[in-house]
Amino acid sequence: MKNRAQVVIIGGGVTGTATAYYLAKNGISDVVLIEADYLSSGSTGRCGGGIRQQWSERMNVRLAMRSVQHFKNFENEVGQEIEYFQGGYLLLAYTDDEVALFEKNVSMQQSEGLDVDLYTFEETSKKFPFMNLSGMKVAAYCPSDGHANPHLTTFGYARAAQKMGVEIQTHTRAESIEVKNDRVVAVVTSRGRIETGTVVNAAGGYSREIGLMAGLDLPTESYRHQIFVTEPLEHILNPLVISFEHNFYIRQTTAGNFIMGQGDKDELPGHDITPTWRFLKEMTAKMPRFFPFLKDIRVLRHWAGLYNMSPDAQPIIDKSDKIEDFYMAIGFSGHGFMLAPAVGEALAEWIAWGEPKSVDISNLSLQRFKHGFTREKNVV
Repeated sequence: MKNRAQVVIIGGGVTGTATAYYLAKNGISDVVLIEADYLSSGSTGRCGGGIRQQWSERMNVRLAMRSVQHFKNFENEVGQEIEYFQGGYLLLAYTDDEVALFEKNVSMQQSEGLDVDLYTFEETSKKFPFMNLSGMKVAAYCPSDGHANPHLTTFGYARAAQKMGVEIQTHTRAESIEVKNDRVVAVVTSRGRIETGTVVNAAGGYSREIGLMAGLDLPTESYRHQIFVTEPLEHILNPLVISFEHNFYIRQTTAGNFIMGQGDKDELPGHDITPTWRFLKEMTAKMPRFFPFLKDIRVLRHWAGLYNMSPDAQPIIDKSDKIEDFYMAIGFSGHGFMLAPAVGEALAEWIAWGEPKSVDISNLSLQRFKHGFTREKNVV
């Protein structure tokens, strides 16, 4: 392992590897990425793989739209097939408040150039006759939303970055960050010390702990989020379907399996990723009400990961104003995979050129929490 690097990235998920890739693309290949376990072992490898552009906050829409351009060209650009499929996202509204929010959101999203529409109950029922839509009022649909394989995406970025000279060290834990005169001077790992002047915190569920190593108290908390996958069926469901009111999302993989999850309002912050029987019982009881064909399907696997939450459920992409050249891409609140290409690109440009060039991320700084902020509402 190198004992000196221009940039050290902490975290081997999709955000860390995307940042490494785009750094190398921008001429900075003297980079060491360290990962405590294996690549995509954390939140990235435990997510549902959805790629959504339908958000209530404009910046998330812009980041997601930029990311979709990268996902569409991923195989040609990065050199890895990632099972990318643009089957759309179908968001279901069940209350008058949700209808008003969806109408507002769609208008904003369309103003950003997103191809998205509202469907009536009748239109939705006609398009998706195999779903029980009882009580649904309207649905928002974006055909260019979709999903991909998070593992393949992470490995694709990592391998391409390595070919350009980036060093990736797995099973290498960050143990401390040395700071002198408000500057990073080294990252001490379980396998040795790396002198560096620039650190990127892309540590996902452990972002706050990495910040504390540098003396920074970052406003993120991690929460367990659970998912299961069923046996495969004949392909029937193209879009990923979400209900915020009924707290679920579901999609069908290219192999035919169904992946689904929900949030838990009673979950306490922490790092426990032990799957629970409560989740399994709740989901298996709930989902056949909306998708009757799931009634007798078998669950193959059940797992948990971490949502690294920010106060407004939007990512924090910033450079510390206390520690020089300490960058962070954290607090994705369950949506890091779908935003990672644009975030990695912006962060790499910031490090290489002094500012992000491809997308404006200025309102995702830590400063927003001092001056008032609005919360992203489209979160499960």
